[in-house]
Amino acid sequence: MKKIAVLCMSILLLLVVTACGGEQGGGQALSEDKLKIGVTAGPHEQVLEKVKEVAEEDGLEIEIVVFNEYVMPNVALAEGELDANSFQHKPYLDKFKEDRNLDLVEIATTVNFPMGMYASSIKDVSELKERDKVGLPNDPTNGARALILFEQAGLIKLKEGVGVAATVKDVEENSLNLEFVELEASQIPRQLDELAAAAINTNFAVEHGLVPTEDSIFMEPSDSPWVNLLAVRTENKDDPVLEKLIKAYHSDEVKQFIEETFGGSVVASW
Repeated sequence: MKKIAVLCMSILLLLVVTACGGEQGGGQALSEDKLKIGVTAGPHEQVLEKVKEVAEEDGLEIEIVVFNEYVMPNVALAEGELDANSFQHKPYLDKFKEDRNLDLVEIATTVNFPMGMYASSIKDVSELKERDKVGLPNDPTNGARALILFEQAGLIKLKEGVGVAATVKDVEENSLNLEFVELEASQIPRQLDELAAAAINTNFAVEHGLVPTEDSIFMEPSDSPWVNLLAVRTENKDDPVLEKLIKAYHSDEVKQFIEETFGGSVVASW
């Protein structure tokens, strides 16, 4: 009887372990007619609301989950709480995946948000003074993007070849001895009054009532390479439902909405 009991317990334990292992290791296909998509508040949310409207005509239901920062949309996607997200450009996604060892992949481009410099008390970058405080995002990719923007504005010169890996330590020339203040990207608009100027991502600028084409004192060219994208778990990248999502996003209706709503502050990638 003891041998039978031990054998039964062994089989039960094996079944439990196998079930747990299967749950952790295997993925599931996405629903054929419903997707849960994460976005950041502001333009990404507005555009996806229009995408949702267009997708409904094709039988695809989209549930939108709104975030107010850049970390959780990828974490939630990786953990299976979302089916896709739309808020980031490729340099940010690549860096985030590397740092967190996440298995995510882009499936399509979406829109470009030219980053701008903003200020409360000056109207042009030429008005910046010696030792002024200038804000920029504290995450590596958007921080590098801001530094490249400052270089384009003629404020600094970066070490040759650093590109999207630039940090404040790579500033080679800073004739005004500007003090660079690194802040969480979503918080910069709230602290703009405490800075002489700051680089602000367009989605956060718009969320706080700024109009990039009117309120920025310097802006990236509209053909900047920092195009945003749709990301999913790699295991789901070929799921047929995603073709419906891309079709809706890349529709003429959505493109027209972007052009009419944002007036050049947000640029469609297709």
